[in-house]
Amino acid sequence: MKNIKFAILSIAVIVLSHGSSFAKISYSPRPDDSTRKPLDTLRYDSLMRKLAHGDKTGRWPVKHAPRPLAGAILPFYRVVAYYGNMYSKNMGVLGEYQPKVMLKKLEEEVKVWEKADTTTPVMPALHYICITAQADAGSNGLHSLRMPFKQIDSVIHMARSIHALIFLDLQVGYSTVKTEVPRLEKYLQMPDVHLGIDPEFSMKEGSVPGKRIGTFDAEDINYTSQYLADLVKKYNLPPKIFIVHRFTQKMVTNYQNIKLHPEVQFVMDMDGWGGVKLKKDTYHYIEWHEPVQFTGFKLFYKNDLTKETKRLLTPKEILALKPVPIYIQYQ
Repeated sequence: MKNIKFAILSIAVIVLSHGSSFAKISYSPRPDDSTRKPLDTLRYDSLMRKLAHGDKTGRWPVKHAPRPLAGAILPFYRVVAYYGNMYSKNMGVLGEYQPKVMLKKLEEEVKVWEKADTTTPVMPALHYICITAQADAGSNGLHSLRMPFKQIDSVIHMARSIHALIFLDLQVGYSTVKTEVPRLEKYLQMPDVHLGIDPEFSMKEGSVPGKRIGTFDAEDINYTSQYLADLVKKYNLPPKIFIVHRFTQKMVTNYQNIKLHPEVQFVMDMDGWGGVKLKKDTYHYIEWHEPVQFTGFKLFYKNDLTKETKRLLTPKEILALKPVPIYIQYQ
């Protein structure tokens, strides 16, 4: 696992025109949705067994995982997301291209996945890093930078233009999820806005982000999951999807203590980059070996192109994994 590389993130904040023409977003809480259909439990259980992909070890599907509330997205849909930050072309495809070009590329990627697995409909998503880790400590000493709300508004507007989900992603640096997650409540109360947290840039031991790989404990994850569950109850929302990135064991400690909720759908996203064999081996070691609920798989348009393979894993190869990822992210 030591050979898996990771990005050193440091953004020079500049004013871009990407979101300047977008309309202001309304933050009204979701009204009571009496038309939300009850969960089809038989189909849900069947799809969870399908994701286990014939696993005979008893790990998958996870037996202690609760069924979700009505309106759950997973496993009825596969989510295909574009990841990045609007202020940086180097942090992912989301900010690398002008919005119209980026959205068209995402829609094309969605079609690829729809063709690869015709039995699972696909939901597109924009996965936006709204707090970025910084090499510089900054005026607050936290080695992290909060993006302006107007930039989040522009991403939400773009996502809704193609009926996509929105994920807000946190790289907390020296800060904590207890400090950062509540600041996003006005967004997380929206039914189409979900959350991701990145242990790689949670620097509990005091290192500069990018110098060492950070970590979250089950305690951090449980706080965040409980917060999301409480929001779902408070605003009568469908279940939230909660993404945790991971490519080493130490990035998530005490995984077996992670608590699951009917209001939250938990995805452990395999986030490492490298060649085909390394990514498959990492997925098996991290995802299959330490089950929580759902799994994700991240693809890097550039960093996965090693001298040995010179290509990304194909959807066919990813769908052959055990368990089958239900969340796919492109950077």
